[in-house]
Order: sequence, then structure tokens, then C-alpha cells
Amino acid sequence: MPLFNKILIANRGEIACRVIRSARKLGIATVAVYSDADRDALHVKLADEAIHIGPSPAAQSYIVIDKIIDAVKQSGAQAVHPGYGFLSERAEFAEALEKIGVAFIGPPVGAIQAMGDKITSKKLAAEAGVSTVPGHMGLIADADEAAKISAEIGYPVMIKASAGGGGKGMRIAWNDAEAREGFQSSKNEAKSSFGDDRIFIEKFVTQPRHIEIQVLGDKHGNVLYLGERECSIQRRNQKVIEEAPSPFLDAATRKAMGEQAVALAKAVDYCSAGTVEFIVDGARNFYFLEMNTRLQVEHPVTELITGIDLVEQMIRVAAGEKLEMTQDDITLNGWAIESRLYAEDPYRNFLPSIGRLTRYRPPEQGEQADGTIVRNDTGVFEGGEISMFYDPMIAKLCTWAPDREKAVAAMSEALDAFEVEGIGHNLPFLSAVMEHSRFRKGRLTTAFIAEEWPDGFSGVTLAQKTCQALASIAASCHFISEMRATRISGVMENHRRHIGKDWVVAIAGHEFPLAMMRDGENFQITHVGAKPVVVDVGGWRPGQTLLRARIGRQSFTARIDARPNGWRLRYRGADLRVFVHSPREAELARLMPEKVAPDTSRLLLCPMPGLVVSIAVAEGEEVQEGQTLATVEAMKMENILRAEKKAKVKRINAKPGDSLAVDEVILEFE
Repeated sequence: MPLFNKILIANRGEIACRVIRSARKLGIATVAVYSDADRDALHVKLADEAIHIGPSPAAQSYIVIDKIIDAVKQSGAQAVHPGYGFLSERAEFAEALEKIGVAFIGPPVGAIQAMGDKITSKKLAAEAGVSTVPGHMGLIADADEAAKISAEIGYPVMIKASAGGGGKGMRIAWNDAEAREGFQSSKNEAKSSFGDDRIFIEKFVTQPRHIEIQVLGDKHGNVLYLGERECSIQRRNQKVIEEAPSPFLDAATRKAMGEQAVALAKAVDYCSAGTVEFIVDGARNFYFLEMNTRLQVEHPVTELITGIDLVEQMIRVAAGEKLEMTQDDITLNGWAIESRLYAEDPYRNFLPSIGRLTRYRPPEQGEQADGTIVRNDTGVFEGGEISMFYDPMIAKLCTWAPDREKAVAAMSEALDAFEVEGIGHNLPFLSAVMEHSRFRKGRLTTAFIAEEWPDGFSGVTLAQKTCQALASIAASCHFISEMRATRISGVMENHRRHIGKDWVVAIAGHEFPLAMMRDGENFQITHVGAKPVVVDVGGWRPGQTLLRARIGRQSFTARIDARPNGWRLRYRGADLRVFVHSPREAELARLMPEKVAPDTSRLLLCPMPGLVVSIAVAEGEEVQEGQTLATVEAMKMENILRAEKKAKVKRINAKPGDSLAVDEVILEFE
């Protein structure tokens, strides 16, 4: 059977761009769909043609089946790739395509119905002899019943949306009160994100690792497993960093999990790419969680270690082709890591950030000089807007190397070189995870982030030795900048103002007095009580925002911006204000008073741009510490705002339905 001539991609952002790349490689024309907010989006520019499908909210565009079907008919596409999220696991969508004779680039309707619904899939898995987590698979009437069921299962429990995915509609409850509240929040999120508010509850396995098996099947009864992905680095049940293979599994466990995943897929006549997710405890016991009947966000790491283009295989399977490989052909080569770059501000508890990307410069992709590989899957561009209507993911940065240690090092370097400005983003946090000793040792659980940053992320504290190296680099850049200033001033060559050799660099609470000399294109820096070092700033010139420097054998990649009397340096998750002073300026700087931040303790501020869903208190009401004050929705996630201490509400400034900007006042306390 020949491949398709034209396919429509019923999605947006980076996954739409990803599908376009594979389709183009196969010589297949592509059709994009777009909402009002995505009129100028990258996937629209990349596709061969594009069709408008409605207003910005996904509920009025991307997840309206009739609008997608109309676009299919209008374009004459022979097949539709759903990407992930949106309609990718909606059996009604696959059925609607079947009725008009258009291929669905995904599994058959029966498999979606059986495995896409998490309640049904768990029942089928149990019947097939697959190990499952204890829980309640039936429908739950209300919050009181949710609390009763949770108590019977035994706390802690996980409350999950039956049609969920991507961390939406998921809560962990440790007591009855949290079960009631979590049930209602999960139900609300599930309804708004998936149009399906059914909820189920299962036991939350402590010290868990989230490990999933990639499966691939065709329409001729062949199903393979392509190894596993470790997805334990999660925040609010949303995956942040994934890697393949897992640093925890042994060959026997990998084989057992893979064979069980294949057996489950065959039980529902599965074809196309899919993922069977497991929770694995410290003894390598594994329990089935769910099957995602679609392409996963983290599929690139599997592609990097297997050499298999999963999107291409999905298209070929949908066209009726037989898989050309067998299980014996599947080999895992090297190590791959994916970091999800989100439009979330880690310094504000990872709250969503929206706005224009004033700078977007990913690191160089492809094979690097050291043999590692960098890949960046994205759906944005410099100058584009990050919208409040969709998922906050900006890009998926991936690295490959022969082993895990080198893959992690390559990721740290790539993150250092990734330039993003204009919005809040989680690049500093991703760097912090890569540098964390526990992550480097592979000692992971799904509670890793909560355990290592229990009070939230407030930046990275670099070792004094690293700060000293950065001080040397900053001083070298300062000298270059000063030399440039003398040339611009128009002073004659023999009458330039003198640039001193003694400087004091203040960085991260440290002061580094140093002496410097020009050494050809490099600089010789001498710190007090230390041997001279040679600093090579790689031909850096003022105005360049990416700096690649070397001190001896050690390399440094940092983002650099000029500031009065110094620089802003961002390196390995640390955001540093660096001052380069003459010795006299340093004396005076020590006398400067610290600027005191304004007191906002009597205000409840909106922490991110969003929509007020509810106000849970009234003017004059006494509130207790931890009490819910308001709920704000942004990027499809509900955020509950709580009282930090006992107080009395003086004035309420917002109402449900209001759209607020960052730091707008929701209410005031006496």
C-alpha cells in the first residue's frame, strides 16, 4: 500500500512541527490547523498549507471534532496525525475520521477505547495478569465518597482524571480534607482540559520511580518494545526531565516490563506507537499505571538511543505497511536525556509566564565536536508570543552521548548555551537538576523535586572556586569593554586613558581582588595568594550575549549582559550580578546600603497572568493559615492560593471571571 500524499496535523506547537519534519522526509505534503492565537505560529509557517479553525481557547478550536473534520475535508488530506494531547486519545475523533474514509495515524478505535480510558485499561490489565496498583476503578459520585474510598485504600492516594494526561487533573491526598479538595480540583481540571470529568483513585506508591515502555505495532499482529524511559523527575505530576534508558533497571526487569507491555498491547490489537507506563519501587517491583495510546512528549530520547523515527513508523503503519524490524533488531545505543523548557518562572513557584520571546537562541544542534548530539524540538521562534491559552512548553532540549555521565555533561553545556529572554522560564532549574549530586548518581524518585527543593527554587549557590573562575572571566570581559570604550571616545592611539591592572570583582557575596595583564588575545589573571591563570574568552566582544571561555582545561559557557559597573552572568542555574570595581570603588561600594524590598504581606497578589475561577472568602472574614482564598487558572492548570498566616480580609478587589496580570491585587488583609 503506498504512503499518503497529504496528511493533516490536528495539533499545534512543537509536536506539529515534529510531525511536519518526518512527513517532509517521506515526501508527504502537510496541512496545519490554527486558532486565532496561533495565526503566526511556527507550525503554520512550516506546513505546506494551513486552515483556520476558530477562537484561541482549545475548547473552541483544537478539540472541536467537527472543526477538524471540516478542515480535513477542505484540505483533501488522506490521513490525520493527532500529536499528543487535544484529540489524540479521543475515540470519537478516530471514529469520525473512519466515517469519511480518512486514516487516523494512531491505534484503532477499539484500542483507544480500551486503553485510553484509565479506568477501563486498569481493569483489562488486571484481567490480563498485569501487575496493577491497588485502587478504586469505579466512578465516584462526590467529594465525600472520594474521601471514604481514599481512607479505605489507605493514604496517601493519587486522584486522577480518567481521560487525563500531561499532569492535568491529578492530585496527591494525604488525608480526608485533601481528598475532598483534590477530587473537586481534579474534576474541574479534567472537564476543562478533556471534556470528561470522571475521576478514579489509586494507592500512591512511596519512593516510586516512573518508568515507561515504548511499544510499536503494525496492522499485521507484530508488536515490539523499544526499551524504557525514566520519567521520575516530575513537578506537580508533570514530567520535567526524561532519559533513556533508566539508570535503575537491570536487563531482566527491562525484559519483563517490555514483554508485559507487548502482551497488553496485543490483547487490544494495538498498532502504531504507544506507551505503557509503570511505577517501579525500590526493589524493582513494577505496577501498571496506564497506557497512552499516542505518541509521548518524551519520544525523542527513545529515537536517539534506537535510531528509529517513531513518527515515520506511525505514518507507515497507518498506511498498512509491515514493520521492517523484529524484537531482535532492537538495540539500545548510548544514553539520551530530554529537558522540557517551560514558560514557567522557577523563582515564583513555577507559575506560568506569558509574553513575547525577545530572544530565543537554542544551542547548535547536531553532532558536536566531542561526538555528543544536541537536538531541540520546538514550536516557537524569536519574536513570537507565548500564549496563555495552551501548554507552557517552549521546547524539548535533548542530548545523546555514549554513556549517562557524558549525556548529563552535554545537557549542562547545552542549557548554558540556550538563550531565552522576555518571559520567565525554567532554564536555571533544569541546570540545577543536572548539577545535583543525587541526579548525577541516578538516585531518583517522583518526589525528587519536592524533596530537594521543599521550599521552592531560589537559585543556585555556586562553589567559591567556581565564583573565582567567573570573576576572572568577568574581569577579562571588563578589560575588553574598557578598551572598546577608549576607541569609541576618539582619543588618539598614544593618548588613551590608562586601564588599571588591579581590580576587585564582587560576585555572590565574595570579593576577589586580582591583578590582570594582557597576554596576546588572552589575559593573565592573578588572584591574591594564587598562581596566575590564563583566561581565554574565545574572541568575545561587547554586545555578544553568549560567552564561551576557557581557564586552563576547564571550559565555561555563560550568558552575559552588561550592567552598570559590571555584568549579569548566568551559569549552571545561577543568576549572578557581578561588579568589577577599582580598589577605591570597591571600598566605597561596601558602604552602600542594601535596598529593602516593599512589604506586600497584607496583599494577596495574582502570581501569574490568569483567570480568576473563584474567590473562597468574604470581606470581613477571619482566615486561618493554609485556608483557600482564591483559585486562578492559567495554561489549563488550576492554582489554589492559600493564606500564609491568620488574618482578616479587608477588601476583595477581584471577582470570578476577571483576567488578571502578574502582581495584580486580588484581596487585601487588615
